[in-house]
Amino acid sequence: MIPQISRAPGLVQLVLDFLDALKQDGFTGDTATSYADRLIMSTDNSIYQMLPDAVVFPRTTADVALIARLAGDARFTSLTFAPRGGGTGTNGQSLNQGIVVDMSRHMKGILEINPQERWVRVEAGVVKDQLNAFLKPYGFFFAPELSTSNRATLGGMINTDASGQGSLVYGKTSDHVLGLRAVLLGGDILDTRAMPVAEAGQLAQQPGAEGNIYRVVLDRCREQRPLILEKFPKLNRFLTGYDLRHVLSDDLQQIDLTRILCGAEGTLAFIAEARLDITPIPKVRRLVNVKYDSFDSALRNAPFMVEAKALSVETVDSKVLNLAREDIVWHSVSELITDVPDKEMLGLNMVEFAGDDAELINGRVEALCARLDELMALREGGVIGYQLCNDVGGIERIYGMRKKAVGLLGNAKGRAKPIPFVEDTCVPPQNLADYIVEFRALLDGHNLSYGMFGHVDAGVLHVRPALDMCDPQQEILMKRISDEVVALTARYGGLLWGEHGKGVRGEYSPAFFGEVLYSELRRIKAAFDPANRLNPGKICTPLGVDDPMIKVDSVTRGQYDRQIPIAVRSDWRGAMECNGNGLCFNFDVNSPMCPSMKITSNRMHSPKGRATLTREWLRLLAEQGVDPLLLEQQLPKKGVSLRGMIQRTRNSWQAKRGEYDFSHEVKEAMSGCLACKACSTQCPIKIDVPGFRSRFLQLYHTRYLRPASDYLVATVESYAPLMARAPKTFNFFLRQRWVGALSKRHLGMVDLPLLSSPTLKQQLSGTPALSTTLEQLEAMDAGQRARHVLVVQDPFTSYYEAQLIADFVRLIEKLGFHPVVLPFSPNGKAQHVKGFLQQFARTAQKTADMLNRVAQLGLPLVGVDPALVLCYRDEYRQVLGDRRGEFHVQLVHEWLQNADIARNAPSAAGAAWYLFGHCTESTALPGSVKQWESIFARFGATLENVSVGCCGMAGTYGHETKNLENSLGIYELSWQKALHKLPRERCLATGYSCRSQVKRTEGNGMRHPLQALLEII
Repeated sequence: MIPQISRAPGLVQLVLDFLDALKQDGFTGDTATSYADRLIMSTDNSIYQMLPDAVVFPRTTADVALIARLAGDARFTSLTFAPRGGGTGTNGQSLNQGIVVDMSRHMKGILEINPQERWVRVEAGVVKDQLNAFLKPYGFFFAPELSTSNRATLGGMINTDASGQGSLVYGKTSDHVLGLRAVLLGGDILDTRAMPVAEAGQLAQQPGAEGNIYRVVLDRCREQRPLILEKFPKLNRFLTGYDLRHVLSDDLQQIDLTRILCGAEGTLAFIAEARLDITPIPKVRRLVNVKYDSFDSALRNAPFMVEAKALSVETVDSKVLNLAREDIVWHSVSELITDVPDKEMLGLNMVEFAGDDAELINGRVEALCARLDELMALREGGVIGYQLCNDVGGIERIYGMRKKAVGLLGNAKGRAKPIPFVEDTCVPPQNLADYIVEFRALLDGHNLSYGMFGHVDAGVLHVRPALDMCDPQQEILMKRISDEVVALTARYGGLLWGEHGKGVRGEYSPAFFGEVLYSELRRIKAAFDPANRLNPGKICTPLGVDDPMIKVDSVTRGQYDRQIPIAVRSDWRGAMECNGNGLCFNFDVNSPMCPSMKITSNRMHSPKGRATLTREWLRLLAEQGVDPLLLEQQLPKKGVSLRGMIQRTRNSWQAKRGEYDFSHEVKEAMSGCLACKACSTQCPIKIDVPGFRSRFLQLYHTRYLRPASDYLVATVESYAPLMARAPKTFNFFLRQRWVGALSKRHLGMVDLPLLSSPTLKQQLSGTPALSTTLEQLEAMDAGQRARHVLVVQDPFTSYYEAQLIADFVRLIEKLGFHPVVLPFSPNGKAQHVKGFLQQFARTAQKTADMLNRVAQLGLPLVGVDPALVLCYRDEYRQVLGDRRGEFHVQLVHEWLQNADIARNAPSAAGAAWYLFGHCTESTALPGSVKQWESIFARFGATLENVSVGCCGMAGTYGHETKNLENSLGIYELSWQKALHKLPRERCLATGYSCRSQVKRTEGNGMRHPLQALLEII
């Protein structure tokens, strides 16, 4: 039995008083003080961990102003605040103690657009890709491009002055901010814009916070102008944070405080809204993928590509390429980045040209290709080949691979992982290759491996040395390398922070700026935040305040993780190796990962959130001397002891009375998971939440009772076959309102499906498909068996959708084969989902033994439902290992793709069919959609893929009362919208859950693609 974890870091009473006062004053947002909520905000995309005192989620600018105004109250002057956006920072920019103000949950409004003047006004929580999706119909986009664009908020981009691909042309975020609505501590609103210096001078004469700010900024930037121009590097990736260089125009006639706030990392004010300029989408885009025999060649080759007037030159090294090859993302780009025969590709430059003049762009591409041909003919420059990509879809897929490179590096094998801490250095592009030679020598001198990728056109390279941060010595080495890279970058005239802001690296600012300019930064800070209460310890401290800066060697995640025994860390890899890249925060409702995060906007309900809580749960168990691996081994093999039941009953009763246990908070996060497994392939680290979720649930319920619904779900494969013997009788009761009310109230289940009537047995009565036995098949010679196909049953289609299996049998016959429906043998998927892992192991072994025996016949085994067929491949292998055997159950499309169909395909020209993919299938088998398309094409029909996320049903998730609202909400996000635009009778879905959800919500269901094929034939 797991112990009660009753100790969690306590709450500060003054913080609780502040939150109470906030609500009393009319705050409309959310507040969170649970340990789980605070833990989720204690990490970002960096190596650091800092636990906040509380989290607030404002809904409006008025809420932000209320927070700031109340913070100015004399009672609360000791409290500190840290604004937070998407949490994608790699240097701990938004991590702090005190109260985190998270703009990403609610402040997602696009408020105004003016296409004629080319600007848009947004709230701080809008995600960059969300904005670009909104702008696309107008013909515009927001230019600064980031690898985290599908989850980075504009407020975060502004606060770190983010940049990325194409910066030579498009610049940084600050180059596109026309004005900000910022909230000063105390509640004053500061609206920034470019204005004449004379007007600013008048404002500077006014009393109050705004007047003081203008007065200080004007005086200091004028007085120190010569030193500022001398000290600030003349780089495309100019200095982030308190940008004194660009506050005043070159002619000193205009001033714009926006430049002070961009890159300030929330240390000066809360940024609530922004007015941004927008860029016309180029009409022509071309991409040349240039392949090299070494990464050094790729780096040294980049300058002449910039001279060819390319929009951008992105590079990746062999380590990133090889990790990409092992990831699902490679499926989308493999045809666009093919291998060079007899050559090893060790570097890749992605060179993009873009504009509105097709003739001009094509000319530049041709000139570059001619030059590349020359280099290959002369065997110079290390160029071994190149490929052109002229369609936007292909270009975006390639950049999707490049964007995923950040997370992919975290999936490197071994305990040492490439980590960010010196990853966005910037030097003059002409110095980059030599600089990297020294950089690599530095890392080689420490015997470290590393991955490299970046924006070589701007002299920015992301270098991630591989360190095991659970090793105290390697943690010390991290600080030493940081110091050495600072010195190296300075020698080459560059910056340590060329793209992602300073964060904890602000400790190097005094050495970089020098004493005079650093004092000026502190004066600016004092004008905005004299008491050092906004994200303290970042950028600088206000003049007159001696608080310490947060250091590069501050507390890291590794310092907590190393408290977990190595054996446990290794065995719970899925939870332990999350590197915080946050791809699971993707705003796109048509992306399969992560549906619970999308519907709740709560980061606790994400793979990263669940991994974070599980890591801490394992640490707290270790703190009490409890080994979860030993607990799993000691679980009783069968039955439940009376003593154990009494203990669980008492523990559950105490929990209902409010007795605290951190395990309850972890359980809440796990209960929101749909077990769709999209994370196991879509996440760069392959964080398989359902895998460690089931293990947690198994251990959690050694202490606490299970709800009745768990048993109802886990035993479905036992009672469904029995109920199917009298479907009309059971359906009569299931249709009664009182049964539905009873089920909802006492079993926690809603909308239970009706059994098929007539049953599968009745529909196939008297056919060889049902009457042929395994013994008869075994008695046949190879020739007689040759065209038999074995149908593997699952409980859902066989007992609740029998018509589908009957149709599959008919399809097999129509195609000239002999179907044989195998006797039903439980799959166990539901047991795994609910954490009945011992029972699942027994079920899996029994069925695996049966399927291995059948597999000896050498006949194709085919199942219909993706979730259960894929369970044979994944969960069976996890739980059984080598005992699983080598049987292979195919899905319908896999069999059809390779089947020798002994007839000419008829012509089926007509309206298109539309395929809605099952999320587990489409992520685990990314080629399935194209395979279905090719199968339909063989029969003369057209099948089109419909891009959707999760349907929201996910097995029994949508039938559980507590999940009903979220289940229907997830369905509305993408499925409902897509279905209502298409003819329902032409829409198809491979997943039983998906069809069930549609039937429940729309009144009638969808068909499986095989049923459409049967109709076509």
